[in-house]
Amino acid sequence: MAAAKLLIPTLSHFRPLTCAAAVSASNPARLVPHPPDLLKWIKREGGFVHEAVTITQDTTYGLGLVASGGIPKGSDLIVLPEHVPLKFQSDKDDEADSVSLPLSNRVPEELWAMKLGLKLLQERAKVGSFWWPYISNLPETYTVPIFFSGEDIKNLQYAPLLYQVNKRCRFLLEFEQEVKNVLKNLKPSEHPFGGQDVDASSLGWAMSAVSSRAFRLYGKKLPNGTHSDIPMMLPLIDMCNHSFNSNARILQEQDAGNPKMLIKVVAEREIKQSDPLLLNYGCLSNDFFLLDYGFVIPSNPYDHIELKYDGALMDAASMAAGVSSPNFSSPAPWQQEILFQLNLDGEVPNLKVTIGGPELVEGRLLAALRVLLSNDREMVQRYDLSVLKSLSAEGPLGVANEVAAFRTIIALCVIALGHFPTKIMDDESLLKQGVSVSTELAIQFRMQKKSVIIDVMRDLTKRVKLLLSKETTTA
Repeated sequence: MAAAKLLIPTLSHFRPLTCAAAVSASNPARLVPHPPDLLKWIKREGGFVHEAVTITQDTTYGLGLVASGGIPKGSDLIVLPEHVPLKFQSDKDDEADSVSLPLSNRVPEELWAMKLGLKLLQERAKVGSFWWPYISNLPETYTVPIFFSGEDIKNLQYAPLLYQVNKRCRFLLEFEQEVKNVLKNLKPSEHPFGGQDVDASSLGWAMSAVSSRAFRLYGKKLPNGTHSDIPMMLPLIDMCNHSFNSNARILQEQDAGNPKMLIKVVAEREIKQSDPLLLNYGCLSNDFFLLDYGFVIPSNPYDHIELKYDGALMDAASMAAGVSSPNFSSPAPWQQEILFQLNLDGEVPNLKVTIGGPELVEGRLLAALRVLLSNDREMVQRYDLSVLKSLSAEGPLGVANEVAAFRTIIALCVIALGHFPTKIMDDESLLKQGVSVSTELAIQFRMQKKSVIIDVMRDLTKRVKLLLSKETTTA
């Protein structure tokens, strides 16, 4: 073994699956101190990397890709052959795969990152893995909340995200036991992780590596002519950081006469020297960005607050807003029928509603408020639900109804703000004192949530003033 180490140290040394279960720094170290050159590996495997694409250390997101010179619009930046992406594929002849496949089938679909994570762990443990030049370049730690301390999880101060973090942590602890039970009596040739112990920390590392780096792209062609949706890790491409104003995009291309799919990153516009290469990861809320990627977007236009549609809460908010005798807790049968159409009533209603984001107020919540704050059944029934759900449909049920609906939402915002133990000024003061990376992320996250609520209140207050001024002018 010693001789093998000296000859090919990056391919045959023992690779433990241990993982630091805490955030160590904003720019965590890679798995090995001096990993193989990723660009050379991709080129050697038949891929293409534009001569101006370089890997650099980004102060915000860690490693990223930057242009060392100008790149014209439409240029290919990176091209990966079909065999380079890391996908969950089972090898029928591999005894270890015959174990990892049943393990992956125990993972719920919503945690798809763990399915591919098992493949990643398997390749990380495998001596001579084809993907070692890629895996060795992955970060040693991740800044996602499953690795936060208990105190920093509490510091998030937002129940929907706390629920998701705790759910993932519970899953990892339970799945660790399932994995250990499956592995305990295996022969060495059957062991998918090279005989090594797998715990919740290493499983969490693998799930975080996938959730923060994998892309869901077209897989095999199905009989109906469509393609399956398959998560895959894209070496080098996954070093492009995020921006809603991206300058590159991913394409899948098939050459004429070649059934194999190429995966490309193409310049969407001219990229100047020293510009970072940026992809849009999706129009996501900060819940997803922090949970899956480990960062928070300031002033995220897609961030929102989740609320539960509850009759008693709506009554309390309406009364606080000055509405006399609201009837959210006891709607009339015709109002209840509309709530059923909005899926806010019935046997299996979806009571999760949102404020903030592009809609400002979720259409279902707005329609419910407009309908339940109206006693005029005939007027309500003149309008299609799509109109009642639209904020751009200005006061379809009259100015008084619209003002009452907006004031009720403003009161809901006040109640939501009251659930946060700290104010934005307190949070800003804490950040100035200097805190750990995980504490900083938790504070930034809750500050952005409070900002969303305040922005909605400001917007709706302006709308109320405008409606009242129009009514006065008309009168």
